[in-house]
Amino acid sequence: MAFSDAIFAIIITLLVLDLRVPDVPPGRLLSGLLAQWPSYVAYLASYSYVAVVWLNHKAAFNRIQQTDRGLHWMNLFVLFSTALLPFPTSVVSHALQEHNNADQRVGIAFYALVGALLCASWLAFYHYLARNPDLLKDQVKDEFFSVERLRALVGVVLYVLAGMIGYLVAPLIGLAIFLFLPVFYAITSAGLYQFRVTHRITHRPPPPPD
Repeated sequence: MAFSDAIFAIIITLLVLDLRVPDVPPGRLLSGLLAQWPSYVAYLASYSYVAVVWLNHKAAFNRIQQTDRGLHWMNLFVLFSTALLPFPTSVVSHALQEHNNADQRVGIAFYALVGALLCASWLAFYHYLARNPDLLKDQVKDEFFSVERLRALVGVVLYVLAGMIGYLVAPLIGLAIFLFLPVFYAITSAGLYQFRVTHRITHRPPPPPD
């Protein structure tokens, strides 16, 4: 876990390095800062995504009792795909600031590809745990990680959809979907199964009066 946390810390540090002081003449600092809005949006989308990945990672390992070689490889796959995020973030930020529509479409599609890969790594991670329940703590429901595979699959589908829309229709629509996805994963960071259970308890009608 310490190794994984260190990787997440490095990734977040790399994200902020793309935020730079604008190269503008004296008296134009404000307009220069405002012109860099794509960098801020791209940073927000990626930082939120990494934060949610970290929360998901914590939630998953809090349910794991022991690890094996296969799980270590699944975890490395998650870390590998997460570590890619600073690169497409920089690509999208640069493309949006250059105002070239073709480059913007490619940048959004590239970001979507990395996002889909990250969700696919979680799909493999959850699938491995669903197939190896002996690694889980006794109180963890057998179906927990089976349901979590659906959450990862939703991410793959939505990132592919965002990339297609961003490339074929409008890059900013794809960017908006990128901002939405971390919200979905943050809401369900404790697990989709747990979210469904909590939702049922919250909306259960009160018992009839005596």
